[in-house]
Amino acid sequence: MDPVDLEILKCIQDGIPIVKRPFFEVAKSIGIDEKEIIARLNRLIDEGKIRRFAASLAHRKVGIDANAMCVWDVPDERIEEVGSICASFPEVTHCYERPRVDDWQYNLFTMVHGRTKEECEEIVQRIASRIKIDNYIILFSEKEYKKTGVRL
Repeated sequence: MDPVDLEILKCIQDGIPIVKRPFFEVAKSIGIDEKEIIARLNRLIDEGKIRRFAASLAHRKVGIDANAMCVWDVPDERIEEVGSICASFPEVTHCYERPRVDDWQYNLFTMVHGRTKEECEEIVQRIASRIKIDNYIILFSEKEYKKTGVRL
């Protein structure tokens, strides 16, 4: 990535203008050609540096009121397999392996979203059944203090 790529990403990280030619507006704001913006963005997508362009939902405002971090005690020799299975569930938005520490035996963390706590619990039960692990804890969110994506 060069300085122009970074400038483009800074310009679009909060969203693109809702106009007929949004990339023309972005190009104009940084002084380059619209075709160059599109070519650079396509390259960044091809390189995996941009995952996708999509709407960012305010999940509670669209009826997805419950979310839970589920922590799993996965045998170390199964972590890759189990992590991949958990990540394949559409209701799972985050799935991370983290180190076990002191008295905390959990090493896989998944974030699950649903319309209700009961729906989240059902999702976790489906996951547990599929991965054949019953040592887990569901931690429901009580209050959101901050939620953002990575910023440049």
